[in-house]
Amino acid sequence: MHGDRGQVPLSIYVHLPWCVRKCPYCDFNSHAVDGVVDQSGYVDALLRDLDRESMRKPLPALRSIFIGGGTPSLFDGAAIARLIAGIERRVPLVDGIEITLEANPGTAEAARFAAYRAAGVNRLSIGVQSLDDARLVALGRIHSAGEAVAAFEMARAAGFDNINLDMMYGLPHQSAAQAISDLRALIALGPEHLSWYQLTLEPNTLFHHRPPAGLPDDDGLGDIMDAGQALLADAGFAQYEISAYARDGRECRHNRNYWEFGDYLGIGAGAHGKLTLADRVVERTTKPRNPGDYLAGAGRADGGTVHKVSSEELPLEFMLNALRLNLGVPKALFEPRTGLPVRKIEAQIRRARARGLLCDAPERLQPTPLGQRFLNDLLAIFEPR
Repeated sequence: MHGDRGQVPLSIYVHLPWCVRKCPYCDFNSHAVDGVVDQSGYVDALLRDLDRESMRKPLPALRSIFIGGGTPSLFDGAAIARLIAGIERRVPLVDGIEITLEANPGTAEAARFAAYRAAGVNRLSIGVQSLDDARLVALGRIHSAGEAVAAFEMARAAGFDNINLDMMYGLPHQSAAQAISDLRALIALGPEHLSWYQLTLEPNTLFHHRPPAGLPDDDGLGDIMDAGQALLADAGFAQYEISAYARDGRECRHNRNYWEFGDYLGIGAGAHGKLTLADRVVERTTKPRNPGDYLAGAGRADGGTVHKVSSEELPLEFMLNALRLNLGVPKALFEPRTGLPVRKIEAQIRRARARGLLCDAPERLQPTPLGQRFLNDLLAIFEPR
């Protein structure tokens, strides 16, 4: 990583925006299915989109593909196979590429797991959210705890040996003891990776407009976090990012590429991308959120928006990602990823260290435990002046 002055690593994010039902806490670009989704037509649009993206610069081999949503597991195995094959025809893949697909634990979706594995998907991310049926109802989820356990077992039977499970805490009327019991039950399934994060009331969600009763206070949330992190550590899960925990060697390569300020193409309705062009110019792309608008414009010059990130914005953009990692990143990564000399941020680094928010390790940009707890304060130091 220290000597990475050539190509910036490249991943691809694919957004499949449909769900059976919109969850009241979800602020992702997802749309309840209205009728039948034209899976083949949408894959065609995704590949047109990728054709257009591929014209922007010669692309290095992809290190990861992440198929997110929405609920990608609403798409059948044939559609996912055609998507992955279409990507491979357009962009080379590194040996042993990580290909993740997000899935819901519903029985119909789980029945497709073997077909996804045959299509080339080698990592599943299953949105369990809770193993308590009462909490699932409160979250507006349409699966049961039993279905979530069955889905995990079906994934194993389909040959997946790299599985992430999502779980939330701080749920309505959930005590600290219940939250830890929920997490303990998830750990007992034996996944390779866990995303364990607090329920937050995001703008433009039903929960934000009508907050549910019985949410824990900050002290209660702190107790849950402390107890949960200790439980995860005892179970052999190392925390490497704010809400990401992995067994040895099973960190999510795709998400690490985001956090290390790598490049990623974003295709699909509402997808975001970041690409480093010649002379280290960094551009961010955004595709239309509405699926109909996306389908109409995919592959056209006006099929999305492009924003050139200014040199004033780059330090904060880099830190927004890097400082989410518990161990941060090598200081030497700043220049090749941003094209800026590290001296541009030396004064801010000194200020952050003086406040106890950044570790004193001279070769790393790493938050202290205090910096992790007050991450917004740490990031504010790197805001453009």
